Formats: sequence, structure tokens, C-alpha cells
Amino acid sequence: MSTLSSVTGETSDSKVAAVFDSEAAARAAAAEIRSALGLQDSQVQVVTPHDRYPGRKLEPEGRGIFRTILIAHYKLGIVGLIVGALVFAALWAMGIEAVANSPWLAGGLIVGYGGVFGLMAGGLVSLRPDHDPYLLKVRGALKAGRSAVVVHAFSTEERDRAREALAARGGETIATL
Repeated sequence: MSTLSSVTGETSDSKVAAVFDSEAAARAAAAEIRSALGLQDSQVQVVTPHDRYPGRKLEPEGRGIFRTILIAHYKLGIVGLIVGALVFAALWAMGIEAVANSPWLAGGLIVGYGGVFGLMAGGLVSLRPDHDPYLLKVRGALKAGRSAVVVHAFSTEERDRAREALAARGGETIATL
């Protein structure tokens, strides 16, 4: 059922968290979510203020971040090179004078800049800016003595179902993209 993300190579790109006032409420919600949605135990984690390393439950693939960085940069760098080549071909076909007069220099620059922009996009994806609100909300709740249920979804449909189910059980939910 689990597949790797096309860009990052991660198993679970989407995450949903729901904050509950007590650990007991969080554990009960987690058990209900596992059975109602048919999720694996590893996909549904309860994070409490007593956890020594809550980050491991929030971002379990953190140990593979180097792999994520490599895959995102590789794939988006290639996409950038291809886009650069297409832009060069379009400019060449339109007969732009600067491109026609010096095609090797223009081609190298345009394709090269496409690759650089692709690598920058890979860096942005590696930073995972969509995870910041999720992490901040859960860590803030833990500091306030509350507990959270975290669901590591394998698809956007699974993420949306988990978010609805957690909200129905009274949790304050937040999800990554």
C-alpha cells in the first residue's frame, strides 16, 4: 500500500495531527482511527509531553533526510534542465537574434540556468515548508501539557479521511500538504 513520493522519495509525505487535552483522549482516538480507517499501528502515533524524543514520531523519516535531499535535487534538477532545453528550443524556433547568433552560448546558459532553478526547487522541497505549521502546533501543545495523535498518510485521500475522523472525535487538526 505504501508508495514512494515522486519528488521526495519518502513513504509518507502527508501527515495529520490532532491535539487533545488528555493523553487518554488521544490514545482512545488513535485506537478508533486505526480500526475505523484500517491503518497500521506505525501510521498512527500518540505523542505525549512525556515522550523523550517526540520528533521521531512527528517526522519518522528524519533519519532518511539525506536521501530525501538527494532525490529531490536529482529529480527537480533534471526537470529544470529539460525545461531549460525547451525554452531554448522555443527561442531558437522563434528566431530570437541573440539565440540565433550564438546558439551554443545561449543554449548552455539557458539550459544551465534551468538546471540551477531546478536544483533550487529541490532545496525548497527538501526544507518541507508545509511541515512547519504542523510541527509548531504539536510542539506547542506538548509544551502546554496536551497530547496529540499523528497520522502518517500514504495518500491524500487517506490524509483527508484521517483529518475528518480526528476532527469528529474532538481533536484540533492540522495537516501537511
